[in-house]
Amino acid sequence: MRRRALLGGIGKATVGAATIGATAGCTSVIDGEPEDVALDPQEDQIADSEDLSYPAYGEPLPAFELRDPIAGITIDSEAVDRTAIVTAVFTFCPAECGILLRRLVGVQRRVADAGLTDETLFLPITFDPERDDEAALRDNAESIGVNRDAGNWHYLRPETPERAKTVVEDRLGIGFERTTESDRLQGYDFTHIVVTLLVNPDGVVERAYRGERIDRDRVAGDIEAVVEAFADG
Repeated sequence: MRRRALLGGIGKATVGAATIGATAGCTSVIDGEPEDVALDPQEDQIADSEDLSYPAYGEPLPAFELRDPIAGITIDSEAVDRTAIVTAVFTFCPAECGILLRRLVGVQRRVADAGLTDETLFLPITFDPERDDEAALRDNAESIGVNRDAGNWHYLRPETPERAKTVVEDRLGIGFERTTESDRLQGYDFTHIVVTLLVNPDGVVERAYRGERIDRDRVAGDIEAVVEAFADG
């Protein structure tokens, strides 16, 4: 399988409530099946891929280069040749991001149990680099139980808030907005959408899971199916 040409850009997401989950019973009809995907079309996708702000089934992941301050390395998305989970969070989030990250830790454990650690990457990107420095990211990893020794989990930190806006919202289409009008967090908070992307080794999105309460077994099963398909390809 070959990497598909990257999209030139992604439209901005509409920012509403802090968490936007999946819409029950709402499915899209996707005409035809794109090349370079392992899974069937996503039945619970809420619209055709081209009509969503973020990359969805059959679309290439927009390129980015971001540093993992804990490991001291830079991740180039175009150089990733493993199945990857990509999402956007801020670790000071008092609700939805913590729920999502803990569930992704559950996925990391299931992937390990399946013997697929070396074939999988977890890439949570912070859009709050002012607070999410190396120490904060280390604290978060410890508090939620990330297995950092596995070597497949990388917190990615844009250098500045402006860079975060460029990568997370403008390129990935995961909308967020900083606000000081919040009853749940001192200083400032964010309203944002919650989207987690499953990307195959060719850089094409296989799944876009909405909401923080992802099904750990479903995601782990999808990862396993993608890994196996590309191993056989």
